[in-house]
Amino acid sequence: MAKELSMTSRVGSDNQRYGPKGERLVAGVVPLSPDKTRVLLIQSTHRNGWVLPKGGWELDEATASAAACREAWEEAGIICKVERDLGHIPDTRPTTAVTKNAPKASYQFFEATVTEERADWPEKHKRTRQWYAYAQAVQLLHSRPELLEALRRSSVRK
Repeated sequence: MAKELSMTSRVGSDNQRYGPKGERLVAGVVPLSPDKTRVLLIQSTHRNGWVLPKGGWELDEATASAAACREAWEEAGIICKVERDLGHIPDTRPTTAVTKNAPKASYQFFEATVTEERADWPEKHKRTRQWYAYAQAVQLLHSRPELLEALRRSSVRK
């Protein structure tokens, strides 16, 4: 019995969880096709490029995987089943790249199988989604070491 999916993306950081060093806790998914041959990427809203669905783990969410699935819905319009925890990935950006709008983060990614792709979703107006084979995804994520590491840890067919 799935709870109703909101068509409104969460915004703001009032409800954001932070780690012991003040880092923003970010949860995301590596959304795979059922046969694990492809990964679903979404367009970044900040730069031209592709990213994995991810976002802040919020205080009213019991688990990071619940936050990751919510982000997958809001950003990619997908319903997914979490298969396994890919662990924590540190933010490797130099301090010069850390800003008030992009504070240091600690990433926790989950491998998930996409069970459904909906035609409408909260961020459809600002993002597209696209399936890629591993080699293509690696090229597209090359400037984001934390996303590449999550992809590398997943069981996508390499």
